[in-house]
Order: sequence, then structure tokens, then C-alpha cells
Amino acid sequence: MPDDSLDQSVWSQDIYQALKEAQIGQVAYVPDAGHKDLIERCHADAGMRTVSLTTEEEGVALLAGAWLGGVRGVLLMQSSGVGNCVNMLSLVEECRFPLLMIVTMRGQWGETNPWQVPMGQAAPVVLATCGVIVQHLEAAGDLAPGVAAAAQMAFVSNRAVALLVGQRFIGAKKFD
Repeated sequence: MPDDSLDQSVWSQDIYQALKEAQIGQVAYVPDAGHKDLIERCHADAGMRTVSLTTEEEGVALLAGAWLGGVRGVLLMQSSGVGNCVNMLSLVEECRFPLLMIVTMRGQWGETNPWQVPMGQAAPVVLATCGVIVQHLEAAGDLAPGVAAAAQMAFVSNRAVALLVGQRFIGAKKFD
């Protein structure tokens, strides 16, 4: 199978630029190799407050608070963290807070870690069941417009929106 993935620095720059244009001021994340370059770009930006989390559901509450304080935010996570957010997503649904999530997918194309497969396969259904609008990013040309459209939907309609960045696009992690 050919490797259709892009260099992380290329796609993370496009996502970072789209986040800037969407006026994202707070970035919540659990440290993850899939988002490494994007997280570093956000850390280097004095206009963005970055917050490292111990678990993904903390980001849901943190970004609800940021919104109440007038700041737009984004939650960066891996698909394995989706299951950690299930209970906290009820806060977003009940209170109609906007929540923008960018989820790097695992358990898909080329996965070599069997522990990543169950949640990677279930993440879209779990998110949709929790009332989250799920959008998929699979091609380089979709990055900036996809982030812009998701941010617009989240912050104008006060809804949770998750952009799932496919594993074929970001590349499968290799373990030897």
C-alpha cells in the first residue's frame, strides 16, 4: 500500500493558520505525538494560551469556562481520548456551549497497536451519539477549509463539532 500521509509540519501549519483565522485563543490538549508540531506552534504563539491536560474531559470544562470568559478554544486529542469525554459532553449538549475538537485518529489504516483499534473504530459513533457533529478530514486540501467550517459551525451555533483527521492522512505510527 502506498503511504498517502503528509509531513506533520505541513498539515499542522495549515491547521494552525486556520485556528488563528478562527480567532482561537485557548488550546487544550493531552500531549500526543500526532499533534506535536501543532502544539509547538500554538505554544510559540503569544496570542494563544496553551493548557496541557491530564485527561481529555478536563478540556471540555476548561473550554466551556474560556467561552464564558469570551475566548474561543480548541481541544486537541487522539481518538483514544474520545471515550474519556463522554460524560463531560453532556455539559456541552445541555448548556449549548460551543466546543471545537480536532481528533487525530488511531485504529484505522495501517494501525499496528491493537489497543488503539476499538476506540478508533468507535470514536465517530460515540461522538455522534453524544450530540457532537462529526466531520472527517482525509485530504490536504480539506485542512484549512475544514477547520474554518467546523469553527464557524461550533461558535455560531453553540454546538460541539469534532474534526476527525484520518490516520491514512496523518500516517500510521510504526512500532518495531
